[in-house]
Amino acid sequence: MRRPFRDRTEAGQALAALLGEHAGHDDRIVLALPRGGVPVAFEVAQAIGAPLDVFVVRKLGAPGHTELAMGAIASGGVVVMNDEVVKAMNVKADEILDAIADERRELASREEVYRDGRPAVDVAGKVVILVDDGLATGSTMKAAVTALRKMGPSRIVVAVPIGAASTCAELGEIADECLCAFTPEPFRAVGLWYEDFSQTQDDEVARLLARAGARAHSRPEHRSPAGGPAMTQPQSPEIAAREVAIPAGRRTVHGTLSLPRDPRAVVVFAHGSGSGRYSPRNQYVAEVLQQAGLATLLLDLLEPDEANDRSKVFDIELLADRLDAAAGWLASQPATADLRLGYFGASTGAGAALLAASRNPDRIGAVVSRGGRPDLAGDALPDVQAPTLLIVGGADEIVLELNREAFDLLGGDRQLDIVPGATHLFEEPGALEEVARLARHWFVHYLGNP
Repeated sequence: MRRPFRDRTEAGQALAALLGEHAGHDDRIVLALPRGGVPVAFEVAQAIGAPLDVFVVRKLGAPGHTELAMGAIASGGVVVMNDEVVKAMNVKADEILDAIADERRELASREEVYRDGRPAVDVAGKVVILVDDGLATGSTMKAAVTALRKMGPSRIVVAVPIGAASTCAELGEIADECLCAFTPEPFRAVGLWYEDFSQTQDDEVARLLARAGARAHSRPEHRSPAGGPAMTQPQSPEIAAREVAIPAGRRTVHGTLSLPRDPRAVVVFAHGSGSGRYSPRNQYVAEVLQQAGLATLLLDLLEPDEANDRSKVFDIELLADRLDAAAGWLASQPATADLRLGYFGASTGAGAALLAASRNPDRIGAVVSRGGRPDLAGDALPDVQAPTLLIVGGADEIVLELNREAFDLLGGDRQLDIVPGATHLFEEPGALEEVARLARHWFVHYLGNP
């Protein structure tokens, strides 16, 4: 059985794709329940351009029955008590105060480790997106929402990549909104729906918070889905999107096919280095292409059990075979059978795209590489007849040199565009916007105007 998420990072990227309406707003704050919620929330915060912080919740165990919660204490010193448990267990006032004092010290210690001296964000009057890696019983999240409500946010949005349907419904009653990206039945446990659900360590929490804080201070403007600078989100035309499963030999690859009304062509995204269709960078570029009337297929070239195998990630023949399968599948679908086809490749996906293009010159009308490794196409480069655009960051020196060498070997029309000052992930102000603009122009020009 294919599990929905490879790890918490991929889960965060998938969740971020559903929270696009929150991008570009000054009043949004992302709070994570540590520890597992932090890698998920990091991806969300980077995608929508919002500050990231932790919201620590500590259970107040009843005396002699510590597994029974008589209340909770949360970041900001907020205390929430369960009066029914207090009365039923006949808990004395001094026992409550002692429990609060103990957990307050532990909470302060956790926050010191996580924040490393940085102040907590102020949530008063803000829209808070409260994130965890999943919801089973939801007890901690419920306590977090109740405690957070006392701090005066204008709105609380609970967001998780996966959760039990009943728990998500319950959270929707106490939060202003509860977004559960995936609610399988039967649910059983959060960890069953991840390929890698290893425990998140304190040092990873601290590192991600530090990265988010550094970006917030260096870039006060709103960030893009790549974690980069401010960019105007495209106002998409009417788009019909659906998840697809494509046979590829003995395997099945999964993707997201998005069709604008009367599309002029279709662009298949070949992600690289283990990335997949939830990559926020490629999703942003795809949205720009859709705005230009191009259909897009964001494709996972590797199945979850293959994605962590580095030999598979760099198996350009295998990746090209999967792209060939996708091209054949598109040719068999009524909505895309008559459309010209382009490839957008990133990292190792660029080498696979060029190899696949060399095999099918009559079908592939254009190729664009973003920070790619076209050199990995090797001896196939002279056979590539599709017009090819190589986009490389000016500060990505090693990859830039590899692109220059591959450029000299390419057959057909070709162009090398360098984005000044950009590094490999195009996180700098305006860099990803420039990638999207260049790609849109290339595909529209070579795949045909309406």
